[in-house]
Amino acid sequence: MKIAELKKFLDEKTDQFNRPDFIGPDPVSIPHLFTKKEDIEIAGFLAATIAWGQRVTIINNANKMMRLMEQSPYDFVMNAKKKELEKFDGFVHRTFNSTDMVFFLRSLRNIYKKHGGLEAAFHTDEKKDVLLHSITNFRDLFFSIPHETRTRKHVSNPMDNSSAKRLCMYLRWMARKDKRGVDFGIWKLPASELMCPLDVHSGNVARKLGLLKRTQNDWKAVEELTAALRKMDPADPVKYDFALFGLGVFEKF
Repeated sequence: MKIAELKKFLDEKTDQFNRPDFIGPDPVSIPHLFTKKEDIEIAGFLAATIAWGQRVTIINNANKMMRLMEQSPYDFVMNAKKKELEKFDGFVHRTFNSTDMVFFLRSLRNIYKKHGGLEAAFHTDEKKDVLLHSITNFRDLFFSIPHETRTRKHVSNPMDNSSAKRLCMYLRWMARKDKRGVDFGIWKLPASELMCPLDVHSGNVARKLGLLKRTQNDWKAVEELTAALRKMDPADPVKYDFALFGLGVFEKF
């Protein structure tokens, strides 16, 4: 397929899936429960953190997180006492458990109290490989308070060549701004700097379409895929995540 034909095909598929009816069965539905910026970004971060496995289970457990935080994630992060944190005893999503959850809440409190909040925590002054440095800076800050080693696996590290799929997805939610109603666009991170979330489904579709040659789903593959997508839309390459995901999950392309 020639690049002009491929772009037309992917633009059509992006339009098909980047719609409000995409929200309900997707983890992005969790931050859409809220209107306050801090609630949206905290709910989104926690939902993205556990976004692996069956989508129904992800959404159920993310909703449970919100209920345990009394549907006020920012207020809970900032003010919950030890007794309130104990409500998460027994919480588990696959390998993410109550120990991880309580640390995440404490680290988020530290970020909001001492470092200007989640958006500021992802900030970088680097001009090259912006998202790589944004995620790395955030990860360093996130684990700057005492924590158990086991919890580190729940925040991916692209410097170790992880695809950081969930963080790339989260940053897409926060930074992409259009009039379609799915992504929030509440952060100043330019959409042109985003990197495409890469998982088994999107990777397989990208290879079938000739957008990706690398066989591993790692950070090098993320760079290769995003570079190919930038040729079709330099200002907003990651909009095509909707097409790749939809083709892989919904249409079994």
